[in-house]
Amino acid sequence: MPSLLELIDQASKGGVILKTPEGQEFILAAIDDFAYEVELLKNSKEFMEFLDERSKKRASISLAEMRKEFGLTS
Repeated sequence: MPSLLELIDQASKGGVILKTPEGQEFILAAIDDFAYEVELLKNSKEFMEFLDERSKKRASISLAEMRKEFGLTS
């Protein structure tokens, strides 16, 4: 039977499926940093509120609005 360190070494190269004598299966895999941060952020109420508020803002302005804002004539 491989040691825990050997299993971790194998998992760093690709996922490892662990099977108990009773037939239960588990996966041992390296956690991707980006995927881990996504999981943390999607569980953050503050961050999700920030995204919700940001999605309500207009992404762009018309050329006429820009000219008016900068005092330019058309």
